[in-house]
Amino acid sequence: MILANAELILPDRVMRGAVHIEGGIIAEIREGDAVPPGAEDCRGAHLAPGLIELHTDNLERHLQPRPGVDWPHSAALFAHDGELAAVGITTVFDALRVGSILEEESSPRYARPLASEINSLTAAGRMRISHYIHLRAEICSESLLEELADFMPEDRVRLISLMDHTPGQRQFRDLSKLAQYMQGKHGFSDKAFADHVARLTDLRARVGDAHETGAVAAAHRLGATLASHDDTTAEQVVASAGHGIRLAEFPTTAEAAAACHEHDIRTIMGGPNLVRGGSHSGNVAAEELAQAGLLDIISSDYIPSSLLLGTCHLARLWDDLPRAFATVTEAPARATGLTDRGRIEVGLRADLIRLADMERTARITGSWVKGRRVA
Repeated sequence: MILANAELILPDRVMRGAVHIEGGIIAEIREGDAVPPGAEDCRGAHLAPGLIELHTDNLERHLQPRPGVDWPHSAALFAHDGELAAVGITTVFDALRVGSILEEESSPRYARPLASEINSLTAAGRMRISHYIHLRAEICSESLLEELADFMPEDRVRLISLMDHTPGQRQFRDLSKLAQYMQGKHGFSDKAFADHVARLTDLRARVGDAHETGAVAAAHRLGATLASHDDTTAEQVVASAGHGIRLAEFPTTAEAAAACHEHDIRTIMGGPNLVRGGSHSGNVAAEELAQAGLLDIISSDYIPSSLLLGTCHLARLWDDLPRAFATVTEAPARATGLTDRGRIEVGLRADLIRLADMERTARITGSWVKGRRVA
């Protein structure tokens, strides 16, 4: 297959050219606007590497579309998979929570069976895009170590993030913001919220350190990249570096982001934060970090389409299309050891997306995974 007469977004420049694909691999890249016989004429549309998503809560939305409604897993997975393909994501790390507070969870310990379903559908060739497992390790929980022990190296766990949602620190240093979130999402009364805060604070004091140590050990055992989450202070970043962490998801302050770069830790910020112009939790704006040179990777977080929208926002901010696209292609690939994708380069996978209306709201007009059209 040949995709010709396209504006190719290469690592260091944009070039009019054609991509020749053989056996799902990029076999040749030619400069120029020629359209060989049998080639697909892209008519000057942009062609970029497929987007790589490291942290998305989107699958959970399909699994439980309303509180208390559990949707059939295969249907939820296919809908999630198709939605991501349609917005240009060709590789996803599906974020699954491990670590439950048993008295508060209606469906605890869901990650192990769901990971098996994802891997089974992937192995059977029933998914459009490439799926890996991202375990969100809830430090402030009761069952974390038992749940982590259920995962083996063959389970395609490529990322483990240390999540500490103890009230009063990190993302929810401001307890009023946490109250707004919990009361809005779960309908907590003032008393129920106070009880929740007290219970989690006590739980963190009893098991937090052991859980953090156990999660770091699990990442080494599974061969997974280790990430921190919601770093707020330079001291927290120092602790992350001590664990061997090389990725920081959503640092909440400029201080933490700067400390991450000092310790060679790549930062991930949310596409919704970029698109909206700020954090919904009152934390540092992603654009502020981008302007300071402290933003390395974008994640769509809870809105899949924000990955492309955020990239285009960065392209305008930096006046550098290749640099912006690297935050959602090459950078996440390198950070997680995926050496076979993330760039339009001979010998790499033909994971590609075609884009239109780049000067307005960019939209996907084609997605290919290993040369196969998926959207």
